[in-house]
Amino acid sequence: MAKTNCNWFQTSPTRENIALKIFCFPYAGGSALVFKKWADLLPATVQVVSVELPGRGARMQEPPFVSLPDLVDNLGEVIRPLLDKPFAFFGHSMGAIIAFELARTLRRKYGAEPQTLFVAGRRAPQIPNGEPVTYNLPKDEFTKELIELDGTPKEVLEHEELMEMIIPLLRADFQLIQTYQYHVENTLRCPIIAYGGLQDSHVTREMLMPWKELTSSRFSLHMLPGDHFFLRSSHVQLLGMIARELHEAITRSKSNQVTLGHAAVQYRER
Repeated sequence: MAKTNCNWFQTSPTRENIALKIFCFPYAGGSALVFKKWADLLPATVQVVSVELPGRGARMQEPPFVSLPDLVDNLGEVIRPLLDKPFAFFGHSMGAIIAFELARTLRRKYGAEPQTLFVAGRRAPQIPNGEPVTYNLPKDEFTKELIELDGTPKEVLEHEELMEMIIPLLRADFQLIQTYQYHVENTLRCPIIAYGGLQDSHVTREMLMPWKELTSSRFSLHMLPGDHFFLRSSHVQLLGMIARELHEAITRSKSNQVTLGHAAVQYRER
């Protein structure tokens, strides 16, 4: 992926005229590399824009955010110039909440919403968090939590120097999401499409279903083979589903543009 002028985003090379952009937000500890090959399995008219948060990848020297409202406020400013085309959001786990809150911020500040919001591996935000806080645990206990989540490769867990580098980032990401507080607002007008892992013991189907309460449009839920990180083990199936939804979003966007154009002509002829 080529870097944009803004270090927050990495964009896939364009193969055709861009009809829609999909902004992808990673899970805790994840970077833009998670979405490196997504463009290969999505429509040629879709541009994948991977979000590179501070503290990882090319931005490893920058301090990571520990407050979700602060992160979303910053994202709202830097993403706005890129919203020159219809757009969609995808977020996994921590990224799902970032995408959701950014969608609400863009609507509130600029009257803009994504065509579709894709959320994966994250319980609906209005469900109370009954899990204990872990970001401030002693190192040994924190490492045990990482092992239980099964998202950190074994070779990294066994490499002391790598763990010294990654633990501060994971603590920051865990603090960001574990201190997040949901506030009631009007429902989004865009469809929300949720995905979960059939073997994910942390985020069940029952935790995903209430996402439907947060949109006045269409909602659907799909459970895929795999644990919490099913976006890796079932990525072909997942991207096939997303591709179909994006095709519908592009068609819907074009239809809306035609309707608006027709309305403008009628207004001028009055």
